[in-house]
Amino acid sequence: MENFYNRIRNLLPSKSEIKKAISHFSKREYFVFLGLVIIFCISILLILESVNKSFMVSVPLKGGSITEGIVGTPRFINPILAYSDVDQDLVSLIYSGLMRKNTDDTLAPDLALKYEVSKDGLTYTFTLRNNIYFHDGKEITADDVIFTINKTKDGTTKSPKKGNWDGVSVEKIDQKTIKFILKQPYASFLENTTLGIMPAYLWNSLPIELNDANTQPIGSGPFKVSKVSKQSGGLIDYYDLIPFDKFNLGEPYIKTFTLRFYSNEENLMSALLKGEVDQISSITPLNAEILKNKNYRIESLTLPRVFGLFFNQNQNQIFTDKKVIEAINLTINKEQIVKNVLLGYGVVINDPIPPNMINYQKLNKENNTSYEENIKKAEDILDKDGWKKGEDGILQKTIIDKKKKKTTTYLEFSISTGNAPELANTALLIKKDLENIGMRINVKTFEIGNLNQGVIRPRKYDALLFGQIINHESDLFAFWHSSQRKDPGLNVAMYTNAKVDKILEDAFITIDEQSRVKKYAEFENEIRKDMPAIFLYSPDFIYVISKNIQGFSINHIITPGDRFLNSYLWYTKIDNVWKIFSK
Repeated sequence: MENFYNRIRNLLPSKSEIKKAISHFSKREYFVFLGLVIIFCISILLILESVNKSFMVSVPLKGGSITEGIVGTPRFINPILAYSDVDQDLVSLIYSGLMRKNTDDTLAPDLALKYEVSKDGLTYTFTLRNNIYFHDGKEITADDVIFTINKTKDGTTKSPKKGNWDGVSVEKIDQKTIKFILKQPYASFLENTTLGIMPAYLWNSLPIELNDANTQPIGSGPFKVSKVSKQSGGLIDYYDLIPFDKFNLGEPYIKTFTLRFYSNEENLMSALLKGEVDQISSITPLNAEILKNKNYRIESLTLPRVFGLFFNQNQNQIFTDKKVIEAINLTINKEQIVKNVLLGYGVVINDPIPPNMINYQKLNKENNTSYEENIKKAEDILDKDGWKKGEDGILQKTIIDKKKKKTTTYLEFSISTGNAPELANTALLIKKDLENIGMRINVKTFEIGNLNQGVIRPRKYDALLFGQIINHESDLFAFWHSSQRKDPGLNVAMYTNAKVDKILEDAFITIDEQSRVKKYAEFENEIRKDMPAIFLYSPDFIYVISKNIQGFSINHIITPGDRFLNSYLWYTKIDNVWKIFSK
């Protein structure tokens, strides 16, 4: 080896030889040589930097802050009574359940270490993790789980989650083990166990709605309350949240998460433009486009909402004629509604199951006919069904009864809806489309509270333009089973079909996913035949998010609060380290 190095040295010029050679360079040759040396050195540095980068990866660092603006005022920041979006947002950040929903809609253990399901699907046994704590340092036990579930089931609590737990009993095996016993198999039961667990010792002394913990919440989620700022009148201005270092899925990276509250969207937009907040959510498509043009970062995803025109045959006999319903469906330009009202923040739908329930949507067939072709087909259907335009241009049908008495029926009805711009503008577009082919339409708009109390509950409408929130497949029972036709049921189409009832009942207790998919496909086919409603669109959830946020994901979202599902993985600061040190 030594001989090898000696040979190399003999091949290379010595230091004195190099100096001697340079001394014979002309001035021009000297500068050329110097330039080549500099280029060589720079090249070596670039190569070394490139090699170094190839071994480097970016990793998130703890630190940074986020300030988000929300419309509304916190009132019940607890998993049992949280109904408004603002309460649900805070619950998502502050509480943890036995299970946790991921951003891709899968479920994973959270406070639970594991769970077991009996062969008959009637018993679920959960084992809690060791060393799990509430934000105040108290350990979480089976008692807290049982307290939370029993309070949810208690009718006097009036929890919106009560229906999820009807027919479910809960037993304590020991301080770490809880058993749930169902009266019948329930395909969506595991989703119910994402309910945030409340500390029993904090809530069992007062009625839940009167407890100060509603606005001073203590959970076990990724963030805990550090500061509450209130106005002189008691309204909350903002919450400062900080990471919970004992959060069992890992301490969050963001150092401070501030939530500020505003009375309306106008004030929310103003706060964003002034720089008071970094991000906002649940804004109108028009405001989203304004901010998009100002180079804000806009994230959107289709929500499982089904907006449609629901017909009340008891109020207007015209809707018993399926030919009329078919013509209405063909005449409404759904693409124009999505384009002009939603500004593209939504998708056209033709069925009662929303598009983000992918397994079901794959079974649908696309309609490739043009709108002009649909109009021609609608006019032909009505003409063959006996509808002719009168002198006033309104479609009418003359019916001769057994006594040869003539009765003239006009093709007219009213559409009742809310006064929200999205609903009101959609109703006007529908009115225009239908009147173009000779129908007479009267649009009635109501304040949302009045619509619910004075129109929907007593079923006083011809056609109702409204939306359904489909959190999971089992919700379809509430919207379409005949037992739900009367208030407080949600079957606003007053729909009755014994076959559909049986399908929904069977699907509700079918655990096997593929078998359940087939049943819901049958359900959709029956709805298409009967046409009790015309399905229009599913809107997008719109989120204006800080450009500095990384690790954010909303691949699947059911409620606006779901945007925080992986908030513990968000970060704004990074460091570059070699791959071998990144784990």
